Amino acid sequence: MSSTPAIIQGMAQAMRHLSDRQQVIAQNIANSETPGYRARDVEAPDFSGLVEATSGAAASAPRVARPSVQLTGGMSAMGASAPSGGRIVADRDISETKPDGNNVTLEDQLLRMGQIQADFTALTGLYRKHQGLLRTALGRGGAG
Repeated sequence: MSSTPAIIQGMAQAMRHLSDRQQVIAQNIANSETPGYRARDVEAPDFSGLVEATSGAAASAPRVARPSVQLTGGMSAMGASAPSGGRIVADRDISETKPDGNNVTLEDQLLRMGQIQADFTALTGLYRKHQGLLRTALGRGGAG
């Protein structure tokens, strides 16, 4: 068992997910005019392990599998790389598909980038608050 508190592990996992997601969305934006390119996203992290570790819940809970996009040799040859954490999945929340088969909408991708930034800011604030509470508990002040 790790000595890192579950809340810190969860925040770190969420931040890695946001970083991976930002990378994939940047690739979507870069390929917005590539014929046949299909928008992708990163599968949301599974926090059930953290919940089970803190609550003692049974590990036999059913899970739903999501389809994933496999990195092909051609994609690798063009310089594509898989994100370090989550699995790449086909983006199911698309608003249009162009006649050339490309389904990347810049407006949608930019909205997602904004949400990633907001989520990262919220997680950073939570981390700072947690560290401040620890400093206060240790008698070193600075809970703000």
